[in-house]
Amino acid sequence: MPKKKWVLFDIGGVLELVDDDAWQEEWWDRWRVVSGLERSAFDARVEAADLPPIDLTVGTEAAFWERLGTALDLDDTQRTVMRADFWDAYCGTGNVELIDYARTLRPRAATAILSNSVDGAREEEERRFGFSEIFDPICYSHEQGANKPDADAYLRALQRLDAAPEDVLFIDDHQDGVDGARAVGVRAVRHRDNATTMAAIEQFLAD
Repeated sequence: MPKKKWVLFDIGGVLELVDDDAWQEEWWDRWRVVSGLERSAFDARVEAADLPPIDLTVGTEAAFWERLGTALDLDDTQRTVMRADFWDAYCGTGNVELIDYARTLRPRAATAILSNSVDGAREEEERRFGFSEIFDPICYSHEQGANKPDADAYLRALQRLDAAPEDVLFIDDHQDGVDGARAVGVRAVRHRDNATTMAAIEQFLAD
């Protein structure tokens, strides 16, 4: 019997159309303007808020937004708008073509996700894109306690997949994510466009 193959996808910049290198700074800039603070004062308040590491912990989202809203003197309406604006920026829009293609890969391959994330991402992305219908498991950094490109992020994902590194192809839009996967023996390609990524997946499945 042939060995089971896995196609492991990153989310931001791959399954979601969002500029991972720009959206966070743009989002902070928008809310600095709303706060009416100069950059140095804004940064100082955010630093003093001692925000929890929501990219590596579970159950910390509420504390993050409470501390941030208090630090910036935002009223309840502004806090609600700020959180919604964050998730809109974080999630971007779905890469429908690639998501639909991933849906077709079974039974030729199993599909899963490995993504750097923040607490609350599972619920937000499921509501918007229904990833659990296509990908299993979904390995989020805030649930695993490790971010790419740390080796632990990939090793913990492999453990959940119950797969050998050579049986997995990882798709990421950042070279450091690709390099981290390769360092633990996982085959990986950098996502630049859908056609190239789909061709790489087809080649992996044919090998």
